[in-house]
Amino acid sequence: MERPRPNEESARRIGPYRLITRLDPSSPPRSGHVPCRRFVARSTEGDRTVLLSAPLPGADPARFLTEAQEAQRLLGPWTAPVTEVADPGSPPFHATPYVPALPLPVALAVHGGPLPEETVRVIGVALAETLAAAHAQGITHAGVSPAAVLLTADGPRLTCFGAVRAAAPDGTRRSDLPGLDPGALAPEQASGGRPRPPGDVYALGAVLAYASTGHTAPERSELPAALRPSTASCLSRDPADRPTAADVLAALAPPTPHETVLGSAGSLLTPGWLPGRVVAALARQSSEILATELPWN
Repeated sequence: MERPRPNEESARRIGPYRLITRLDPSSPPRSGHVPCRRFVARSTEGDRTVLLSAPLPGADPARFLTEAQEAQRLLGPWTAPVTEVADPGSPPFHATPYVPALPLPVALAVHGGPLPEETVRVIGVALAETLAAAHAQGITHAGVSPAAVLLTADGPRLTCFGAVRAAAPDGTRRSDLPGLDPGALAPEQASGGRPRPPGDVYALGAVLAYASTGHTAPERSELPAALRPSTASCLSRDPADRPTAADVLAALAPPTPHETVLGSAGSLLTPGWLPGRVVAALARQSSEILATELPWN
């Protein structure tokens, strides 16, 4: 567990929260581009523990807050719900209730390489299900990337809503900007185009590729055979050649006799869907956070 450096945040606080530890390592694994600073934090009263996100140095705080407020519209079992946003004029942050979670790049590092196909399929179905629902409501996520996916014991969670929009205005080239993973950035978005659903689908393909192989732009032959058609089609450079999120969901989700409360991904959450080392890391994180005592002053 990596503590924040004393000179990184004033008094190790952001807003009404004391920082306990980073969610992401200071030197992230390959393809671990983090679109914002993320911490586990606790309220000054000690009654709430949250996953707290704050903008990267140099980011536009107003744009960050705008996207955080918009993220409150994104609901579903596979999202990390934004439940609190900083007041205007205060240090910018947004928060979601804490559950033990590992960013996808950290999970691969803990596991020692690409994840099993069963795990990747759960990730793909959960993300496709979330994006299909968002797109049906006219919402583009514009922040899907490996680092945006958190793995928890009861399923994946999608975070980092609006990271592309917060990084630079439409019409501005977004290549090589801090916080954006170039491997998950659709070509039309990298050149400054307005984020649209096909860009989310491209990023979904990059996440599947990364989880399966350890990088976002593998050769087609590197992809698991069962996931190869869906992943490769998502990564088409021409947006018109990509499937919809609903198409990806239909291709990846197993047939079920009825819809579960958690949707299609819920039927895949059988014992063992997460590798043992990842489960152990989640348990270790949970115990360390519970045992953390923070000074009152």
